[in-house]
Amino acid sequence: MEEFKRKAELLLEQCDSVVLASVDENGYPRPVPMSKVKNEGITTIWFSTGTYSEKTKHFEVNPKAGVCFQKEINSVVLTGDIEVVTDKAEKDALWQDWFIQHFPGGKDDPTYCVLKFTAKRATYWLDFKFEHAEL
Repeated sequence: MEEFKRKAELLLEQCDSVVLASVDENGYPRPVPMSKVKNEGITTIWFSTGTYSEKTKHFEVNPKAGVCFQKEINSVVLTGDIEVVTDKAEKDALWQDWFIQHFPGGKDDPTYCVLKFTAKRATYWLDFKFEHAEL
């Protein structure tokens, strides 16, 4: 199982963007492509978004989330929880210059927030092998 996790971590490192799914007010998944800002293996992934976004509003009501990423035949699906991070120090540490396109006020833009995804389960499809795992 550790080999699956190691391969999944390498796969995630190759992906600039992933799909992040929230659960909407009607109980339906709402997947959206997102640029990952930072990750710690596959267990923790950070994203930047606006406090006004639909996904942020969904996560404030229901923190359940899904993340998936792929390259060629390999793919990983993660399920877990999202925390909407508004802590200034953490937001400052994760700030990237290209965010200015979305947040003209920079690090202090009141609509800038960070989503912190913590994975609980993984479904791996790697090198034609399928596996489920608790993380």
